[in-house]
Amino acid sequence: MQYSVAIVILNWNGWEYTQLCVKSLLDAGYSENDLIIVDNGSSDGSIPNIKEQFPKAHLILNKVNQGFTGGNNRGIQYALEKGYGFVLLLNNDTQVLPGFLEQLIEEMKGSEKLAAIQPLIYYLGAKDEIWNAGGNYHAWLGYSQTNYQIESDQPYLTEWISGCAILVRSAVLEKVGLLDDNYFAYFEDVDWSLRMRSQGFKLKVHPRSIVYHEAGAASKSETKGVEGFLDPKVHFLNVRNQVFQLRKYCVGPKQWLAWPFHFGKFGLFILYFTLKGRHNKSKAVIKGIKEGLKTPLGINK
Repeated sequence: MQYSVAIVILNWNGWEYTQLCVKSLLDAGYSENDLIIVDNGSSDGSIPNIKEQFPKAHLILNKVNQGFTGGNNRGIQYALEKGYGFVLLLNNDTQVLPGFLEQLIEEMKGSEKLAAIQPLIYYLGAKDEIWNAGGNYHAWLGYSQTNYQIESDQPYLTEWISGCAILVRSAVLEKVGLLDDNYFAYFEDVDWSLRMRSQGFKLKVHPRSIVYHEAGAASKSETKGVEGFLDPKVHFLNVRNQVFQLRKYCVGPKQWLAWPFHFGKFGLFILYFTLKGRHNKSKAVIKGIKEGLKTPLGINK
């Protein structure tokens, strides 16, 4: 490519998705040499398969699952060390269309104040249905809301950007820092976005750059049990990380609206899961609240 872009793909027991993601990138004309695949301690045979089928990609091996934040941060650090001007984080359960990255880069060239940009993300299984078109952040409620409709056929500003597919300017990371490793997974993209905007940078969505996403591939069970499809850990992480957000961004007068709003929701979650007999999920919510309140806060440049 004309511009130096490292593409970071995180794999955790997801070889089936990763191979399709990488194949879509190669079919679209992107170089295997610019791929950084980070494996988060997989046990499904991913590592030998990646080595065999994509030998030119740089493979980073983590002994254990370091989460979305820890895994991607290793890939980002490697890209920065190699001098890439841009870093694209791309979920392994995505597939891309040709030209998606060139359109993102072209928009980024227009302003040094544009820190990051995302494509328009559709569902892989329903390619006419939007999964993410950017998002709004309601500061007084500490509430991040996903947009499901595009605002324009031209690139437009957004208040937060999805970590599913995000192109970041490397120079910005010197000021903002990497993903906050405290989060592990969920809300880390909202936090990153807020930190970028707090430094005076802007974020955009490019509606003509298209990516398809198999939503929830890493968090859903194949079969529904007593606790439902979602692992209780997902609820723990969501609640804990939302409390992190409250502590970091909802201070002063905002706390009098945001904290009751979210803790009221947490109470309803606990009640719902208890009535459904999903006691592990009730416990996960309570644990998330406790851990969210007592864990030392991470970077917030």
